[in-house]
Amino acid sequence: MESLLAAAPFHVAAFSSVSSPSAHSPSVLRSVSGGRRAVRCAAAKEAILYALEHDEMFNSEEVIQWESGKTINSIAAAQGIRIRRRCRPRYPSEGSGDDKAVPRNILEQIVWDKEVEVSQRKAKKPLKSVVESSEHAPPARDFIGALTAAHSRNGVPALIAEVKKASPSRGVLRENFNPVEIAQAYEKNGAACLSILTDEKHFQGSFENLETVRNSGVQCPLLCKEFVIDIWQIYYARSKGADAILLIAAVLPDLDMKYMLRICKNLGMTALIEVHDEKELDRVLRIDGVELIGINNRSLETFVVDTSNTRMLMEKRGDIIKERGILVVGESGLFTPDDVAYVHSAGVSAVLVGESLIKEEDPGQAIAGLFGKELLS
Repeated sequence: MESLLAAAPFHVAAFSSVSSPSAHSPSVLRSVSGGRRAVRCAAAKEAILYALEHDEMFNSEEVIQWESGKTINSIAAAQGIRIRRRCRPRYPSEGSGDDKAVPRNILEQIVWDKEVEVSQRKAKKPLKSVVESSEHAPPARDFIGALTAAHSRNGVPALIAEVKKASPSRGVLRENFNPVEIAQAYEKNGAACLSILTDEKHFQGSFENLETVRNSGVQCPLLCKEFVIDIWQIYYARSKGADAILLIAAVLPDLDMKYMLRICKNLGMTALIEVHDEKELDRVLRIDGVELIGINNRSLETFVVDTSNTRMLMEKRGDIIKERGILVVGESGLFTPDDVAYVHSAGVSAVLVGESLIKEEDPGQAIAGLFGKELLS
């Protein structure tokens, strides 16, 4: 929600004028003429809040609550979001007393670290510059189209193969890590799309890996696998060649997801919205414009994996998902043909797989072992 509420004075038409405020309500009030309500934001006249005065987002319940003095965290908690935002200039492990926070789980740790990283990146490369760079990127490739075609072509879930060096739960997955060679091997062996980890601190990924793979001649659409908390990351991913980006419902309030979906649409990108439980899925299904949902079988709080999570959620909400024409991606815990068949029978059209492929000597050839057959490219 911070991305919508704190506006920078440029690029109003594209709804891209944003910067992130504190997790606590900003103290500066901006009066609006004509008897309209004041907004807790020091926005210039040409800023996005003026452009959105009659927009449903500006008049949303979250904005009204924020104006009344509620914190970002309390508004998010009311939606069932357990991940708190800290918005401090230092990493959580630094400092002392009130400045030395203890995260509740690994996801909250990642989000707090990401706040620091994004703040530092924005200081070096402001949003306006990143937006301009994204406008010069080649057109985004059709991520959903590639998944649909591969599913139809092979009769099994389309594969989003992940280029990932490490994870917080497993440590380094591949010492001999060459992102381009891995991406090319995946594409050669039937992957429909690729997922590129860009988080550095916890996954040893990078936006440079994303850009390098994009410029290597690989034709598969690319998903930027990032912990998105700010629209700066979306524009930056597009400028580096991403065709799609991950949005995590466990982290983002409803208003953030709506706003970020609008940004993605303006950029021609696909948003893969990831959910973990029924409450998150219901929140996402209430949002217009959702085309791609990922059901993660791994709890991002405990990192415990249970593939029955996909079947349970599809049994409860599969009819609504089908009626709305939403494509579903199964994520985590997929190591064998039986695992893939299990989530396929539950109703998924694609799977996102990293660990079971990347740890093999030849990640590309490991695809046939995962599906029990070779995939047609």
